[in-house]
Amino acid sequence: MRILHTLFSRGFAGTERATAEMCNACVGEHDVALALRSDHRGAGGASIRDHLDSRVKVFELNRWLPGIGLRRVLREFEPEIIHTHLRRSTRLVARLKPSCPTIATLHMWVNGPHFLRMDGLIVIAEWQKRDLASYRGRVFDINESLMPAPRITAERRANLRALCGASEDDFLIGGVGRLAQSKGFDTLIRAFREAALPGAKLAIVGAGRERERLEALTRSTDITLLGFREDAKEFFQAFDLFVSPSRSEPLGRVIFEALDAGTPVMATRTQGPSEILSRYPGTLVPIDDVPAMASALRALAADKPSRIRPDLTPYHLDNVVRETLAAYRELIDAKPR
Repeated sequence: MRILHTLFSRGFAGTERATAEMCNACVGEHDVALALRSDHRGAGGASIRDHLDSRVKVFELNRWLPGIGLRRVLREFEPEIIHTHLRRSTRLVARLKPSCPTIATLHMWVNGPHFLRMDGLIVIAEWQKRDLASYRGRVFDINESLMPAPRITAERRANLRALCGASEDDFLIGGVGRLAQSKGFDTLIRAFREAALPGAKLAIVGAGRERERLEALTRSTDITLLGFREDAKEFFQAFDLFVSPSRSEPLGRVIFEALDAGTPVMATRTQGPSEILSRYPGTLVPIDDVPAMASALRALAADKPSRIRPDLTPYHLDNVVRETLAAYRELIDAKPR
């Protein structure tokens, strides 16, 4: 198949990682291209381009006139199917009305009518279906993808903990994600300070526009903001507890990465984490509730949970790729060129 992905975001977070993994997994047997905005690098210079297989063809579109660029891509690449990601690229593809079938992954929610004009939609969480009562296309239940991480050595784990300011005896609490208001890292910092845990450290991996505000909240050598890290996935194995403090979280790819690392998880009762932790072990706390989160941190520090090894096979990338390719084929067969 000739598969065109479109993604007009900046930086490199969960959606970008999922898109890169899908492109890379398919390019060995299919012709795969990715259309991006020209200013795709985010805070710290991070970009999806740095994580793509060299065989994936990349089209960079002018940020001011992306429609003209995408029309050129359609003529040049002649895709058999277009897979859109997030609102901007989905809206543009819907406006162009290409002759080939289109499919969008709901990395978030239906935040625009253009999603309902796709021939197919991939839902990664059950709660997303609530917005699809009027949708007439095909709906595919396909899990968020996970590439199991190789186990790190004891020496590497010690080095990562040292970067976080933690020794082997410290209780290291970690967070990973964009430093954005929706991610709630300010709540986590406040809760950590209120919990006042002896021998505990907090480390947050990620970059974003909230960094300056979060730095103003730390005022402690027990809290470390590590910025964007290419090796972010390895830190999950160094943490003793992973916390997702989001105010809104459609799914929570980082939670699967923490579970894959065997790390105990605490998360707020947002959409995705509530669904994930109904199937896997973890602790849920109210959204934006500093006292409740502080209390939960005290309880987990006092009775440290054991590391876990849940079965995450349904989310493994090879299974997700197989189901996604089957969805492509179904849409192509149903809509002849």
